[in-house]
Amino acid sequence: METITFTVQGSAAEPYKVTFKKNDSNLSAYCTCPAGENGMYCKHRFRILSGETTGIVGGNENEVASVVTWLSGTDVEKAIREVELTEQRLEDAKKAATLAKKRLAVTFRD
Repeated sequence: METITFTVQGSAAEPYKVTFKKNDSNLSAYCTCPAGENGMYCKHRFRILSGETTGIVGGNENEVASVVTWLSGTDVEKAIREVELTEQRLEDAKKAATLAKKRLAVTFRD
């Protein structure tokens, strides 16, 4: 099993620890931020998985590229793609709703 831990400066005074573990095709990610510790969506993990080094203060920013390569073929990759697709659908739905409201407003003027 391979493990890489990053120290990330978040909104708290004390930096968070973001740990990635790769075991064959299994990828696990943990963060000590409140969201991460409560099993919620944690932007620190997702930023690193998307290749961002923003906020990393531990001096090992160069290891982000390694973690990114671990993502391919994992269930985490599939779940991230599902989130991205769902967010795109939501954005499309918001645009459609805005257009429908504009059409409705026009019909009030007839």
